[in-house]
Amino acid sequence: MAVTLTIDNAIATVQLDRPEKLNALDVEHLVELRKHLASASADPFVRAIVLTGGTGRAFCAGADLTASSQNDVGVAEGFGLTLEESGQRGLYIRLLDLRGLQIKKPLIAAVNGFCLGGGLELALQCDFIVASHASSFGLPEVVVSSLPGAGGVPNLLKAIPRNVAMRMLLTGERISAQRAYDVGLVTDLCPPEELAAVSASIASKIAENGPLAVQLVKMLAVQSENMAASQSQQLTELAWGLLRDTEDRREGKAAFAEKRKPNYRGR
Repeated sequence: MAVTLTIDNAIATVQLDRPEKLNALDVEHLVELRKHLASASADPFVRAIVLTGGTGRAFCAGADLTASSQNDVGVAEGFGLTLEESGQRGLYIRLLDLRGLQIKKPLIAAVNGFCLGGGLELALQCDFIVASHASSFGLPEVVVSSLPGAGGVPNLLKAIPRNVAMRMLLTGERISAQRAYDVGLVTDLCPPEELAAVSASIASKIAENGPLAVQLVKMLAVQSENMAASQSQQLTELAWGLLRDTEDRREGKAAFAEKRKPNYRGR
């Protein structure tokens, strides 16, 4: 299995495991990745998901350009095919777009080594990125006369200052882990050997919180991004109202008053 899913203490870890290909993803493994992410998101016992490439040389070097596929179809024809069918016939970028999975649980990218092209596009779709000092980040598509096809341009522009993003996009150059941290692309830096422990620790902190509250906060972050202020506030009030009457909200208030750790059940 080149993409694996393990679950431990409410934390799901999805690991890319093609070290001989720097974890580059062909259609088969993109389909496998999507299946595992969807499974983890739907599992009621999972409260956070970590996407990682392990401690090898790469998180993900992007799409596997050496993989064989059928002749490309036209874009118009591809819209009429399923995601997997269009991917098999050349439109693999559709499989890199995770929005259709509607992942409800927090998704953390734990990056070690190369995070390039489609790999960075995957990481940018996570809620935040934790990285080792050995990491580097880039969208080098223009070097081979292409462009980031899975949202890399707008997502990078949202993640870091525009001028830094444009320099990366137009030159195709990589930036170091320290530079990525300095410009806000990465939230935490650590030695490579500590990456798994650091990402698991952050995921555990998330998992200790009220799971319904965490999922609704993520929903608000996603849904309100392009809303008018009045609309986002209305959605916020509705979400707050839903939480107010839950068992977990009552448990949270009781635990705070009694100075104890809450026992949330997702109800």
